[in-house]
Amino acid sequence: MSEDGATVGEALDAVFESIPRARGYVLDERGAIRRHMGIFVDGEGVSDRKGLSDPIRAGSEIYVMQALSGGSG
Repeated sequence: MSEDGATVGEALDAVFESIPRARGYVLDERGAIRRHMGIFVDGEGVSDRKGLSDPIRAGSEIYVMQALSGGSG
């Protein structure tokens, strides 16, 4: 995903305007990144998972991925 905005939150809002159902998969009811989701900006994990204030620049690449967890016990 690649969107322009000053922060990760602003870029995600632009995407959610086009795909409203995606919001519930990526963010929880408080607007924070869900526990099993990973968001990376230009290859680096976001540090502000609650406020989504990590800065981005024009041309930044934002990847949203579902993290895997679990394993054998």
